[in-house]
Amino acid sequence: LAVPLAAAQAGTQLMSLVDAAVVGRLGARQLGAVGIGNSLFFFLTIMAMGAVMGVDPMIAQAIGAGDPRRARQVMWQGVWLAFAVSVLISIPLALAPLILGPIGIDSGVASDATIFLLIRIAGVAPFLLFVVFRAYLQAQNITRPMIEAMVVANVANLLLDLLLVYGGSSLPEWTGPLRLVPALGIGGSAISTVTSSFIQLAVLVVAVRGTGGDYVFAGIRRVVREDIVTAFRVGLPLGLQMGAEIGIFALVGLLAGRLGRAELAAHQLAITLASFTFTGALGIGAAGSVRVGRAIGAGDQDGTRRAGLVAFGGGAALMSISALSFWLFPRPLAYLISNQPIVIATAIPLMAVAAFFQISDGVQAVGAGVLRGAADTRYAFVANLLGHWAIGLPVAVFLGFGLSLGIVGLWWGLCAGLTVVAALLFVRFLRLSSRLIEPV
Repeated sequence: LAVPLAAAQAGTQLMSLVDAAVVGRLGARQLGAVGIGNSLFFFLTIMAMGAVMGVDPMIAQAIGAGDPRRARQVMWQGVWLAFAVSVLISIPLALAPLILGPIGIDSGVASDATIFLLIRIAGVAPFLLFVVFRAYLQAQNITRPMIEAMVVANVANLLLDLLLVYGGSSLPEWTGPLRLVPALGIGGSAISTVTSSFIQLAVLVVAVRGTGGDYVFAGIRRVVREDIVTAFRVGLPLGLQMGAEIGIFALVGLLAGRLGRAELAAHQLAITLASFTFTGALGIGAAGSVRVGRAIGAGDQDGTRRAGLVAFGGGAALMSISALSFWLFPRPLAYLISNQPIVIATAIPLMAVAAFFQISDGVQAVGAGVLRGAADTRYAFVANLLGHWAIGLPVAVFLGFGLSLGIVGLWWGLCAGLTVVAALLFVRFLRLSSRLIEPV
């Protein structure tokens, strides 16, 4: 179950990696702008995604309890919730660029980041709807559509990125009107990603319709206020937890922007690679969430604990491999994103720090997943506040600015926060799974 879910997670992150790799050839300013734009976009939309993901344990537990009608009904409540949250989150997304100038971001970087972010707003709704339909399919072990969506969307994103960022003037004559497409730079990258998000959603819509639940269960699409409130109640702490986690990375990105263009670009390079390897742990966490949720729905205490512990072990093992890769091959990996010598040189020390926090990052991702399956989302939020903001941020600021270690010091602060969160979530699951967990 984890492999296709990890591939689907990687597919989403691969779009950002490709965006960075294509735009990174334009220069450090453009790469830094994509980094800031993506940081702000994901900081806000990840909180929205978390709110919508409140349907995850509800669907999985319904499947575990042998109630497919209930699972389908919850899916539709997730659809209505996704539309409502999309509208709400678009407002702060549109206003977010206003903070870039006052916090000291270079005016050229801020201008490019604003263009990128405003275009990306159009992709919020398909992004959240994809999350809902993915939850419904994965709870039933239907994973092939996620792989298909990942492949189709990423091929489209790569081709559109190359065309829209650089323009079609260098294409061969047989491509016809494509040669007239102008070079849109960073804006073209944003348009490409939004278009690919709609393509990805379309693949899952076809898969969900193919399950035929709407025709089997009468009145399944009607709004059920109680279910939406329950999903939001479970999902809101999850959204805040994810926002606290990605927020600290976004804040470190903004602090890196104050150090200079090379530091900002290096931060974006390293965080893009680390985020890509992190998707493997996210996939294992998603599989753990499904297995834990289904075991809870079935009233299987031993199965609940076993599913969670297997997920923890798998996450740690997988991230050990990526840690070794970052430690042994930093320069070749950095060159995947940028060909700028100063950016690569600045990023290599960050890759070493990333190697250290890979296992902690994986364990905390799995921990959040298995606790989500148990609908225990508030604790994960508190753990992230404590680890990242009460411990990680002060350490980052002290090392980065107090001891003048710069961007490397900021990253050691991230490492400290991730380690604390990982330990807290693992201990929480051990205590929670020592008794029978009631379904949400």
